[in-house]
Amino acid sequence: MNDSETRAQTPHSGPTMQGPEESQGSALQRRIYDVIFGYESAAGRWFDLALIVLIVTSVASVLADSVASIHSQYGAALYRLEWAFTLIFTLEYALRIYSTPRKRAYVFSFYGLIDLVSILPTYLAFMFPAAAYLLVIRIMRVLRIFRILKLFRYIGEANLLYAALLQARRKIFVFLFSVVVLIVVFGALMFVIEGPENGFSNIPVSIYWAIVTITTVGYGDIAPQTSLGQFVAAVAMICGYAIIAVPTGIIGAELMQQVQRSNQRQSHHASSCRACKATTHDLDARHCKYCGAELVHS
Repeated sequence: MNDSETRAQTPHSGPTMQGPEESQGSALQRRIYDVIFGYESAAGRWFDLALIVLIVTSVASVLADSVASIHSQYGAALYRLEWAFTLIFTLEYALRIYSTPRKRAYVFSFYGLIDLVSILPTYLAFMFPAAAYLLVIRIMRVLRIFRILKLFRYIGEANLLYAALLQARRKIFVFLFSVVVLIVVFGALMFVIEGPENGFSNIPVSIYWAIVTITTVGYGDIAPQTSLGQFVAAVAMICGYAIIAVPTGIIGAELMQQVQRSNQRQSHHASSCRACKATTHDLDARHCKYCGAELVHS
């Protein structure tokens, strides 16, 4: 009886010994995920605040390094500081990949690509000889400015604006296409009316003038000389002022819809998970994405 009981208990001892190790690994990943991707815990909020400070400081160091007087005096210190920032952001990027359950989706997402672009230039610049590839290194150093795009992750309003632009992309495309057609028409008209003798030497130059005029920039390097040309220029300026209001209305309408959806989502989130008290769930979620417990919507 004792031997049979021992044999009966033996198969269960293997999973029992492996279970805590697997649960510890998943618990560590979940903890890192909550800190890096979450906003509800104090550790997550402090991590986001520290990362924002690092991003702003690193971008400020790149801007300062582009000034010749600062670079000549503090170039070595800024170089070491840049490597410190790069190593910190590399560790952050590795932890994000390690902790997220959807690694491929994160790597190829917008924020994943931004995180990668923010650390690649320093490593690529290190691989090129300074004497032969000075221009390439300068380009790589300028590309570190893309690090500032990492701040979009911490601006909720930016996500609303991005969603509004995404929803209105077809309307914006139609609008931009109409503007391009209008610019080509004005440019061709000015080429016919003014001609090369008044500075409109060809249609591309005339289109350049139309772009400058319709956007109300008005450099003044090319100006119509005839009365008819000045009349067409006045019409183009008035059209330019009218055009400015169109994309504002399109994006504004979509932004209001996104705000309404966000308010509905927040009211939906009010029904938090009874098990872990998490509130950031999708609209169609039936189970908690953190603990798997069933959600009860009010």
